[in-house]
Amino acid sequence: MIDPRIEQYVERLSSPHEALLAELSAETADELGMTQMLTGPVAGRFLELLVWFGRPKRVLEIGTFSGHSALAMAAALPDDGRIDACELDPKRAAFAQRYFDRSPHGSKITLHVGPALDTVNRLEGAFDLVFIDAEKEGYVAYYEAVLPRLSEHGLIVADNTLANGRVVEGERPDIADFNEHVAADPRSIQVVLSVRDGMTLVRRAL
Repeated sequence: MIDPRIEQYVERLSSPHEALLAELSAETADELGMTQMLTGPVAGRFLELLVWFGRPKRVLEIGTFSGHSALAMAAALPDDGRIDACELDPKRAAFAQRYFDRSPHGSKITLHVGPALDTVNRLEGAFDLVFIDAEKEGYVAYYEAVLPRLSEHGLIVADNTLANGRVVEGERPDIADFNEHVAADPRSIQVVLSVRDGMTLVRRAL
């Protein structure tokens, strides 16, 4: 969607992967494939900076894949912070857990294997930051489950909300339903950013 030269320029001038995350990305390509699902160095740094700035204590991740985004956020999480990471696929979860175990920040992450909505319903309390990066047809349900449980300054970050440009051309993607749902919701205030494949930030309206 964005000129590849701009993407390369942005990545070159953004702080690069930590060594462990670079290794994780390479092994993801070899073992799991589907590298388009990786958060990547630019979006990973963006998430890390959101955590660094917002200082959340309780983070929820819906859709962990191979663990890149969870580790990026954990690096900036306060020592008493924690991440509940949800992954449906056991193979991907096992891959992510191997890297969590190797990271000095991995002890901040609790990995839950199974349907994310079941996990969310089991967890108690409010969330300071929610990162949604799972199957796109489920985004509306995830949003409805977590919006009422945001803390006072809580934030939802939804990934892939531009669907490689398909939101404005070609067959309507599932994520378009989520985008319209949030835009029409008077309970929320949101901004859609063209970071990588689109990232939408949402907070509750005051």
